[in-house]
This record gives sequence, structure tokens and C-alpha cells, in this order.
Amino acid sequence: MSKKIIINGGNIPKSTLPFSPGIISGDYLFVSGQASVDDQGNFVDDTFEGECRRSFDNLKRIVEAAGASLDEAVQVRNYVGKQEYLSEFNAIYREYFKEPFPARTTLIGCLGELLKFEVDAVIYVGK
Repeated sequence: MSKKIIINGGNIPKSTLPFSPGIISGDYLFVSGQASVDDQGNFVDDTFEGECRRSFDNLKRIVEAAGASLDEAVQVRNYVGKQEYLSEFNAIYREYFKEPFPARTTLIGCLGELLKFEVDAVIYVGK
């Protein structure tokens, strides 16, 4: 059985919800869904671009706290609130992830009314 290392604290947004921001198991970091929240875990309502960037920045903070970078992403799952956001999402995504791109899943219209975007990821952290 693999040991789990919890990534939290420091520069990582806090949450009152029952989840760990990130868990390293074996050679991989599994990052929980990141949304547009501030350092205390309070939701920040914004434009799609603002929410998307804040979510990716929160993801990046967790990945960097684990000693890795987004360049090591092997899978990214994206949750886009509306079809009309898709082209804007793809443009922003290319700013955070470069070729060779990680495996990717993008679901549209699955967030209800509160969020415009959320992202989770699997990052290779093996040496």
C-alpha cells in the first residue's frame, strides 16, 4: 500500500469542505478540483476569464507546493460552465499548459449556477 503525503497549508487556499487540496501517492500528485476561491476558500464571483485564471492559479500553487510544475501534468480535467466559454477556455488553457499537452477531459454545462469553471489534475512528481 502506498503512503499518502497531503499537500496543504502555506500558500494554498484553505477550504471548509472535506477534501485535501493535493495528495501525493507514489509518483503522482492528485489535485482536487480548484475553483475561483481566495486564500480563505471563499468563492470569488468573476467573469469567466477571472474565474478560470484564479482556478488555474490555485492549481499551480498546489502543484508548486508539492515541488513540481504544471509542465509535469499528465492529466487535466476541466469543467466549463457554458458552451459559450469554450473558445476563451482553450485560449487561457494554452497559457498554462504547453506542448506536449497533458491528456485532457473537458466537460461542459456540469457546474450548476455557482461556478463558471473548475479544474483538477494529476501531476507526475517522481524523480
